[in-house]
Amino acid sequence: MTTRPTTTRAGFAAIIGAPNAGKSTLTNRLVGAKVSIVTQKVQTTRFPVRGVAMAGEAQIVLVDTPGIFQPRRKLDRAMVRAAWGGARDADVIVHLVDSVAELAAPEPGAKAADKRAAIDVESIVEGLKTAGKTAILALNKIDGMRRDTLLALSKRLFDTGVYSEVFMISAADGAGVYDLKARLAALVPEGPWFYPAEQTADIPARLLAAEITREKIYLRVHEELPYAAAVETTAFEERSDGSARIEQTIYVERDSQRPIILGKGGQTLKWIGQKSREELTQLLDRPVHLFLHVKVDDKWADKREFYGDVGLDFDA
Repeated sequence: MTTRPTTTRAGFAAIIGAPNAGKSTLTNRLVGAKVSIVTQKVQTTRFPVRGVAMAGEAQIVLVDTPGIFQPRRKLDRAMVRAAWGGARDADVIVHLVDSVAELAAPEPGAKAADKRAAIDVESIVEGLKTAGKTAILALNKIDGMRRDTLLALSKRLFDTGVYSEVFMISAADGAGVYDLKARLAALVPEGPWFYPAEQTADIPARLLAAEITREKIYLRVHEELPYAAAVETTAFEERSDGSARIEQTIYVERDSQRPIILGKGGQTLKWIGQKSREELTQLLDRPVHLFLHVKVDDKWADKREFYGDVGLDFDA
């Protein structure tokens, strides 16, 4: 009796959407592990993070793109270009829509409350049409919403002609995510896996470390600090005792922002370092010695080397 060989599948699925639609939360939920930072701040993902999700014999490489919004500065333009680039190169596109925000969206021409997020779903629809792409529509944050309201929203968006199908999900609690994952697994092409089955992300350890620390900054000082902070891992040393020694520099744009990061008596920076170290110890599965420094540099977002380090196009 001969055993029929199992057919494997592997491909890329890009998750696009407006800032704070829940893309990172969905990526983490699909993978079953944390691969992208999640905070209450919009636009925390600055570059595509590849999470690796397994579904039976299928491997889905998830490209968690930056949120698509109206760019104002060089870094903004680079992030938006990265988002559309991730969509262009993927086998499957998922357009994630915050159902609550979409239903509460201002009428056309109304002043947007947050100009950084001032690009609506219709603009992304137009972008898909221009690129000649179709996408899966995933309506997120459906918890507690009326079914007839969701169906009306689904029909209005589906009638634009850029969607192949619609899923209603809650990335936060997992409702509907299994069905979406199964569909993605069926859509990626046949072929060998790109990564070992146990690998959950494609991101260098030093870059992951910087993202974890940046997440802790926003979790702690999200009210006081605007989008003016970056974290660079300046040293990552594997020590002979099996531990890792990591040095990082936190960049802020103005002198007035440095005390916000430090906190009274250095307590805020201490909290950021402790929480980051605890999570890195768990993720890297080894003791971590983390040393943080805060530096004022009003030009950090205009330095070519920063863009290369995070995989963004400086010339966007």
